[in-house]
Amino acid sequence: MNDPQEPQVRSLDARSLRGLAHPLRMQLLDTLRFGGPATASQLAAKLGESSGATSYHLRQLAAHGFIEDAPERGKGRERWWKAAHQGLSFDDALLTDANPDVRGAADLYLHEVATTQTRDLSTWLGNRQSWPEEWNRSWDMSSATLRLTPELTRELVEKMHALVETYRDRAVGEDDADTAQVRVHTRAFPLTTD
Repeated sequence: MNDPQEPQVRSLDARSLRGLAHPLRMQLLDTLRFGGPATASQLAAKLGESSGATSYHLRQLAAHGFIEDAPERGKGRERWWKAAHQGLSFDDALLTDANPDVRGAADLYLHEVATTQTRDLSTWLGNRQSWPEEWNRSWDMSSATLRLTPELTRELVEKMHALVETYRDRAVGEDDADTAQVRVHTRAFPLTTD
């Protein structure tokens, strides 16, 4: 049985990856994960999409188990959806799968994740003035260039992830007025030096 304190993370496999690797589906899933349950119409309005396209892609996400009904919200005619998991884990083996469709879906997925992270940061930079001063003193956009082996890089990544996980236990409730969802992006990759 899952510990209710542990985040529910779904591991992507070849089949589920092909069901998710579409820009609108990934946006819909993120919107449900971070914004809570919503209807197709609400999601369409928020994302600037047609409700028909949104409904279609929501059904595809449901068929692959990424989202599910939110019956506690469904009082009227419209169907409410919620994310089925709090996070996703990506297996690097998908990038070298024998099937070229899986490799293509893996590439698309990773590029969409990178695009979303860049958009998140750009959105913050564009409207940070509207946040209280405390938040403007606590954000970070830094980089470091280190000379490491692949093994040391893996160790660094694992330690960064472990550190971030220690803050899940310290999280405060949504009803605390001083809190906000804080997005933490980590990246570690080799640079071409020519």
